[in-house]
Amino acid sequence: MPFQSLDAAVFDFPEFPPGEVWLAGAGPGDPRLLTLLALHALRTADVIIHDALVDERILTLIRPDATLTLAGKRGGQPSAKQGDINQRLIDLARDNKRVLRLKGGDPFVFGRGGEEALALVDAGVPFRVIPGVTAGLSGLALAGIPATTRDTNHAVILASGHRAVDSGAIADWIRLAQTGQPIVMYMAISNLPGIVAAFLDAGMASETPVAIVCSATTRDERVLETRLGDVVKDAFDGEICAPAIVVVGATAGLRSQFLKTMVRWQ
Repeated sequence: MPFQSLDAAVFDFPEFPPGEVWLAGAGPGDPRLLTLLALHALRTADVIIHDALVDERILTLIRPDATLTLAGKRGGQPSAKQGDINQRLIDLARDNKRVLRLKGGDPFVFGRGGEEALALVDAGVPFRVIPGVTAGLSGLALAGIPATTRDTNHAVILASGHRAVDSGAIADWIRLAQTGQPIVMYMAISNLPGIVAAFLDAGMASETPVAIVCSATTRDERVLETRLGDVVKDAFDGEICAPAIVVVGATAGLRSQFLKTMVRWQ
């Protein structure tokens, strides 16, 4: 087969008709992890409503006459209310616009894409979904931490740490810890002390490996490797802040082995 440049390659991209909303994932940060279908949507949409975690370089790929709207959604900071975002999507679609809702990671992995999809269904607005590379798996992988290996685990748990650490949430953390499987947490930094206490109460060993990947796949990425009994202090001393992915379990301890010969992307 003869070589074709990316722009010249022929792909069967769907038409983006006016009046539709596309819910797309922009990946974990690095623009090179954007999918081709998401790139097609960026080049076609009339209006792009994006989250704060979408890399600014990705936003340069839009049509020159398209409109960009920031929807916020940064933990602990002022942001648009979800109901207002839902209504904005509906109103723009009814105004016959091609509407791209662009989210960091994957829209259906703790990205509120499911809520927006249900709102569009209730309003009778047609929509499509473009999956994205979720940070909870790709950010760890690119930092040298696999989600699974046959020698360490037969499952992996994705969890949101954003919930308040009330009695019900603590019970949930205890049940997750008792599975014995690695737990990958999004949005967990602010509630990390309570979550760690619940894990220890559940009988998880204080020596359990923990890794935190901050600003995964970006120029600002930082990785903290520690253990469960020390992670709260180490995260505080290291001034670890969001956005970050926290993994607790055996796979977190494999990074030092991987990095002996793993060549990391720059």
